Amino acid sequence: MKFSPSLILALASIMTPALLIAEISKPEATPVSAIKIKEGFKVELLYSVPSQTQGSWVASCFDDKGRLIESDQYGKLYRVTLPSLKGSPLETKVELIPAQIGEAQGLLYAFGALYAVTNSDKYPRGLYRITSSKNDDVLDKVEALRLFANQGGEHGPHAVILGPDKKSLYIVSGNQTPVPKMDFMRVPAHWDEDNLLPPLIGRGFMREVMAPGAWIAKTDPDGKNWELIGTGCRNTYDAAFNRDGELFTYDADMEWDFSVPWYRPTRLCHVVSGAEFGWRSLSKKWPVRWEDGVSPVVDIGPGSPTGMCFGYGAKFPAKYQDALFMCDWSYGKLYAVHLKPKGASYSADFEEFMAAQPLPFSDVLISPKDGAMYLTIGGRKVQSGLYRVTYAGSEGVSPPSSMPGQDALATLRHQLEAFHGRQDSKAVAFAWPNLGHEDRAIRFAARIAIEHQPLADWQDKALNEKNPRIALTALMAVCRSGKGDKSLLPKVIGALDCIDFSKLKGLDRETYIRDYYLALCRFGSKTVVASAAGDATAPAMPGKQKDAESPSHAVVLPSSALDDAMHQKLIAKLSPLFPTGDIWLDVDLCEVLSFLGDAAFLPKAIAIMEGAPTQEEQIAHAKSLRFAKAGWTQELRERFFKWVCLRAPTYAGGASFPLFMQDIRSDAEAGLSEHEKTLLKPILDAKPDVKGPQFSYTPRQFEKDWKIGDLEGLLGAGLEGGRNFANGRNLFGAAACFACHHFGNEGGAFGPDLTSVAGKYSPRDLLRNILEPNFVISDQYGQLEVTLNNGSKVFGRIKNLIDDSVIFNTNMLDPGTKTTIERKDIKSMEQSKVSMMPPGLMNTFKDTDILDLLAYLLSKGNKEDPMFK
Repeated sequence: MKFSPSLILALASIMTPALLIAEISKPEATPVSAIKIKEGFKVELLYSVPSQTQGSWVASCFDDKGRLIESDQYGKLYRVTLPSLKGSPLETKVELIPAQIGEAQGLLYAFGALYAVTNSDKYPRGLYRITSSKNDDVLDKVEALRLFANQGGEHGPHAVILGPDKKSLYIVSGNQTPVPKMDFMRVPAHWDEDNLLPPLIGRGFMREVMAPGAWIAKTDPDGKNWELIGTGCRNTYDAAFNRDGELFTYDADMEWDFSVPWYRPTRLCHVVSGAEFGWRSLSKKWPVRWEDGVSPVVDIGPGSPTGMCFGYGAKFPAKYQDALFMCDWSYGKLYAVHLKPKGASYSADFEEFMAAQPLPFSDVLISPKDGAMYLTIGGRKVQSGLYRVTYAGSEGVSPPSSMPGQDALATLRHQLEAFHGRQDSKAVAFAWPNLGHEDRAIRFAARIAIEHQPLADWQDKALNEKNPRIALTALMAVCRSGKGDKSLLPKVIGALDCIDFSKLKGLDRETYIRDYYLALCRFGSKTVVASAAGDATAPAMPGKQKDAESPSHAVVLPSSALDDAMHQKLIAKLSPLFPTGDIWLDVDLCEVLSFLGDAAFLPKAIAIMEGAPTQEEQIAHAKSLRFAKAGWTQELRERFFKWVCLRAPTYAGGASFPLFMQDIRSDAEAGLSEHEKTLLKPILDAKPDVKGPQFSYTPRQFEKDWKIGDLEGLLGAGLEGGRNFANGRNLFGAAACFACHHFGNEGGAFGPDLTSVAGKYSPRDLLRNILEPNFVISDQYGQLEVTLNNGSKVFGRIKNLIDDSVIFNTNMLDPGTKTTIERKDIKSMEQSKVSMMPPGLMNTFKDTDILDLLAYLLSKGNKEDPMFK
């Protein structure tokens, strides 16, 4: 169960001018007065859980009589009789369930029984059924239906939910519990790490966990037959079906990866048949641009996902009856997500529905009996409570007269999914044309259908396919299905050579390079471990090379299994393509060329690494260049190690960040000869001047203390066409904006995500918020002024809650900085009137630079600008 903190906790208080903060020094659950909720809705605190006797609740369900069943994370199960909607919270009745089971992180009442998924050492991890032995409403009989590997911690088995057919159960597990034996596999069982170069280890968390990561499976009410539905998330805690029977889950981020290119924010995922979402441990996570994974519906941001449910049956306005509600434990937020059919899948918008600090949501349900929403807070032994939300506004609450239907392409996807998990003579003919479909979800469904068929039935068809779009998807399927058959390498490379890269656009370009990448991963590479002296030892799996606690560094050497002719052919084909001009395509191509040992691309790659405006892009290139074998001159070595030794240490990120940077340095130094180490000694021994992130080597001089009146006359025609987006992106880095703000697929999350700023602000409003950061301070991104009992003050944001301690982040440029304060030592907290964003960030810019920056932010960015495709 993922209750780990997100690196940057937004202040989720209330939207009124006067900020109300929960009296966290008191042992009661967060008071209603501290909770912000959408207008027209009413919150009631029904019950503050006595922590000493009933623990901290983390999972909920309704039984067949409308009563709640609750589970303490480290204790027993409880049954809660709720007061009527007009009744008093004092009427809430809590009773202990006598069954010898508890510590559940998933509960469901169905088929006349209570189902529980345990995730603890006391009660072996598994799926249990609890019933009444005497049929007297006393739950006392426990059956273990299926035990899982007894490993997992907070990333083990979690939810159990009812299938849309009302005849099946779905089990949701995190990435520390291996996939149990399945009877039917919708996910082809040839998953792998599929990373070409060895990873950065960092703190080594879960370095022993290999693909496929978290999983969701379907079973019958007796737990006899099991079907694997999807894999590849990090730590999915819950899931929910919409009216169309489509499955969604809310996946967790890895906060230790904050501000590195493989960081993936919490996100809503559409769990299609055979889904693979590409989570891998360490620095091996697949980016969204790789088509062998399913893309998320929407990124939410840093957080700790817990319970989720649709608003079906709620006595709410229609908008919220159709909403998907998702709990974020660490931020104290309940999101309302509004899904919209888009092609064969969905898109979504989301809003903050309810929030406070602290308000560690653990579960959310809609009562089928009274139509109210019920929420629990709890987990990790923090103060737990039970809340009820009802609507008291003027809008109607009748069920919608018509339901939004799926796109016609969803029907096609379902037809393709019917071939998943089984061999069928009709599958290849039906799926093949759809390998080139314009809809990514259709291409994915078609490829999975193909991969479930014997390779011999379609291998030659894939290798000889003339349609480039179909060929790209088909060759990806060959790489994945080839079971390491190295004889396939020249055949796949020969087929890729027939595709004209210059005629490809957008994601097709990414998939072209990814296919070369996969062919090398599956058929053309081997990995060995060497000592610091460079002596090779036994082959090793990526992710197991280094003990994070060991004082010595085991050097990981990628090794090509290609013959010389194939090696030179690949370099001759791919090296001239670099750089392509696509930021993240160049990152992938840099890794491929580093693996191949190309010399010609190296000066260009070093220049890109030095000049990139974000630390993510710089790190992405350095991660590959640490293993570059050829093309080094003394000048290039010096430039690379100046970045490694003097520039990278000025950057900040999550808890693993300094160790990731040390890994890059250690691996790169291991590739130096003793003579080279001597020549580089002044750089290797130099100490970085760590004052703040230095994204650019280019010094900037003071230009003007800009005011809104100086520029507003330029905002009309000045933003119409001809603006330099590349310069705008570079300036976004030069002003250190990327250190705190996310835009597109880059940047931090300490401040607001600016990706969709074009739909929220006019050019003048955006400019004013930049020039005058104290003009409006959002409650969501402000800092707290915390006064202690001794009179001292702490400024920062709540980062996490553990037992009776509150952890604050106190440095906006270093997400790893934290200050821990005991609740009893806090006298008061109030919102600071000073923004954490410093003024004067654009005082070194010319007016044309400012216009370029605004145009960059107001563009559709990564969605439409070719620069981000």
